[in-house]
Amino acid sequence: MNTRTESQRCLQRIEKTLDTETLLGAGSASFLLRLGQHFPRLYDLLSTVYQDVDDFDLVMENLVRILLDCYQERPDRLKKKDEQRLGDPQWFKSENLVGMACYVDLIANDLQSLKSRIPYLSELGISYLHLMPLYKAPEGDSDGGYAVSDYRTVNPSLGTMDDLRELSEALSEAGISLVLDFVFNHTSDEHEWARAARAGDPEFSKYYYLFDDRSMPDAYERTLREIFPQVRRGSFTYLEDRDQWVWTTFNSFQWDLNYSNPSVFCAIASEMLYLANAGAEVLRLDALAFIWKELGTTCENRPNAHKLIQAFNCCLQIAAPAVVFKSEAIVHPDDVVKYIEPEECQLSYNPLLMALIWNSLATRKTRLLNQSLSHRFAIHPDCSWVNYARCHDDIGWTFDDGDAAAIGLDGYDHRLFLNRYYTGGFEGSFAVGLGFQFNPENGDRRVCGSLASLAGLEEALGTGDKSLVDMSVARILLIHSIILSIGGIPLLYAGDELAMLNDYSFQEDETKKHDARWVNRPRITEEALAEAARPGTPQNRINVALRQMISLRKANVVFGSGKTRILPTGNDHLFVYQRVHPEAGNLAVVCNFSDHPQMLDKGILQPMGLGDRAIEQVSGEHLDLHSIESLKLEPFQFQWLMADPVLLEVSA
Repeated sequence: MNTRTESQRCLQRIEKTLDTETLLGAGSASFLLRLGQHFPRLYDLLSTVYQDVDDFDLVMENLVRILLDCYQERPDRLKKKDEQRLGDPQWFKSENLVGMACYVDLIANDLQSLKSRIPYLSELGISYLHLMPLYKAPEGDSDGGYAVSDYRTVNPSLGTMDDLRELSEALSEAGISLVLDFVFNHTSDEHEWARAARAGDPEFSKYYYLFDDRSMPDAYERTLREIFPQVRRGSFTYLEDRDQWVWTTFNSFQWDLNYSNPSVFCAIASEMLYLANAGAEVLRLDALAFIWKELGTTCENRPNAHKLIQAFNCCLQIAAPAVVFKSEAIVHPDDVVKYIEPEECQLSYNPLLMALIWNSLATRKTRLLNQSLSHRFAIHPDCSWVNYARCHDDIGWTFDDGDAAAIGLDGYDHRLFLNRYYTGGFEGSFAVGLGFQFNPENGDRRVCGSLASLAGLEEALGTGDKSLVDMSVARILLIHSIILSIGGIPLLYAGDELAMLNDYSFQEDETKKHDARWVNRPRITEEALAEAARPGTPQNRINVALRQMISLRKANVVFGSGKTRILPTGNDHLFVYQRVHPEAGNLAVVCNFSDHPQMLDKGILQPMGLGDRAIEQVSGEHLDLHSIESLKLEPFQFQWLMADPVLLEVSA
């Protein structure tokens, strides 16, 4: 019997047991239609992952009951959103999408007071708000909230789940999509499942990877990499009270879930849909590369991990289709792109672009940027990048060694250089950053710091040298210009719009001082807002220019659903790309990563459809491309060039 026939028979049996018409009344049609559409794929995915499970049909029956319950509990306003998004499945490719990520208590006091920040967000142009984990978590160190103790309870210091629902509705009314974290690789050791497992409950002991001795942990660790080597060596933690070892990829208080147990998939699917029903329109899949363990491998990016994510996606398509996934795969570029499919993750962070922007600022060269993006930027046309210069986390140098070798660089040595450059170990560097998670065995580390400090503003303000301040402002605006224009959802981290510097206060907090990432998680203070509003300050210059770029982006569809072409320039200091849209025409973006003026040959621009005259969108300057041989760019200058529409109409 083929899988399709098996899935149909399984669904028929399930539908008979559910009596969906009685349970759902008039609202049954949409759910039943979507269940019929997506169940065969859901069955196929999970039957291959759980092929050795004897009572698989019972697993599927339990899962469908979960989907049904969540659909019944879904608020009417979100069911209406489901229908809207089904009619506009590429809503996230709009030029109107501009994102911000923040911790609730660092941008406001709590969820209630965050509502008062909505006018500020709307005025700035934010239409996509990612709230860092706000769930109940252990007191003190909780890995920035990524050790979840209860997915259905808001951290009491931030408010309640009702507060979150109210905020979600208020954001939606303001045209802002709510983004929440879906932390599904692990729970905290204080989660009720972990507490039950620790107490010896046989059911919940199977929710995690618990071992009675070191034989299996030792076997696994032969091929695992260490994520937080400064916190704890290895990937397992000894439980003295149990005389057992538990798998903890990240921190000892974060227990990895055992997805070889189908009960774990069903339980997490229920938590996921609870968050969807709270109003999330995007769920960020935290640490998704790690969810499937397989002896003799790195236990990252395994085929079954992809199948499980696709199965979770199917669950959303049935019960909450307005919601999309965002991949947080901070892995090799070849693996990042494997998660980006309409049936897996419609959105994905772009860690390669982030790393290569900082690389080009350090080297003043764009060779690796051009080499890598020329064949790595294009993704499935129904998906979108989320482009960012930094986030709440660290910056890792996730470029491909083959791309580096193609331009004569040794990847290992070059990463060592970048770490030195951005953490005070390279003479003449403009950057002020901190190292994170140094591994003494291979010399690896990552970099932390606010955008403004890493781009030179902290150093420049310390010297009082106006020319250095001007140079740092130019770097910061160059970074923002790329994130906003290259194609995808631009994502700011809160405080970067105010050009806030590193916050070293974490070093006085016993629960945070071991985690350098807190240096780039500043509290948005009234003083910072006032400094950005005060004319003449570098913070004001950055804020005003950023607001202008956001406004320009939202006014032209070429920044939204168009296509991107990375273009060779013949100049190692320049980065040039083209945005192409069938209705809006072409946009040429030219960026100078050098602290010296650079020239771009006019011949590079001629095939872009700009004609003889173009308008630089930010400055409004009209450029006569006919009479020049080359375009001059000042240090760290960028230009957004579009054809003069008046001349195009005349020539037509």
